[in-house]
Amino acid sequence: MEKSKKIKIYIGVFYSILLFSFLFIIFSKFSIEEVTSYEFIQVNKDKLIEFKETNLIITIVIFLIFTIFWVFLLGFASPIALLGGFIFGKWSGTLIVGLSLSLGATFIYTFGNYFFKDFIKKKFTERFKKLESNFKKNEIIYLIIFRLIGGIPFQIANLIPALFNVGTKNYFLGTFIGLLPALFIMVSLGGGIESIITQNEASPSLIDLLSSPEIYIPILGFVFLLIVTIFFRHRFFKN
Repeated sequence: MEKSKKIKIYIGVFYSILLFSFLFIIFSKFSIEEVTSYEFIQVNKDKLIEFKETNLIITIVIFLIFTIFWVFLLGFASPIALLGGFIFGKWSGTLIVGLSLSLGATFIYTFGNYFFKDFIKKKFTERFKKLESNFKKNEIIYLIIFRLIGGIPFQIANLIPALFNVGTKNYFLGTFIGLLPALFIMVSLGGGIESIITQNEASPSLIDLLSSPEIYIPILGFVFLLIVTIFFRHRFFKN
């Protein structure tokens, strides 16, 4: 038991070092102002798209690896979805982002299930105890619904299924399928941003952005998905 605790401490320290190193490398190269400026994005967009078109497989592999590290270290899915849409477009981007995030989530699920299952049970059992019977009925169906309805931070949602001993294969498939609707909307928005940057030399106004079909259609899709997820939440997880 003492040895197990030491291993967890070492892993926690290693995780923290890796996280801060990752953030340091990113922000030592660019400031937040640079990365978020319209000029920076516009200047580097063409280089990024050109590299993708001449090195598609390499770009996909780099994106997969980057996403796995991103999910493991930071856990936010939305920036990856926007970036995927920006680089790969709406349809290909949805599949690539879905695969990347599902692999990253499965990796962290396996990691957490092996090293931190006791902690996860202690922290979340009471809160999610009533879901156990649902997962026992059909774990892949309820995992899909669990992913679809959202409402839980992505990093935490990656670990919750450890409470119900979900199999790795079902976890990956349930995550991939359940994430697709929301990802399609976010990836479409990322693709729309890329299209607008291509069409506009100067930064467009907020009104111009919202009046563009590439932007307002994904936003309407998000509103519709929100209504659907609220229905599912009350229908399947009302208790």
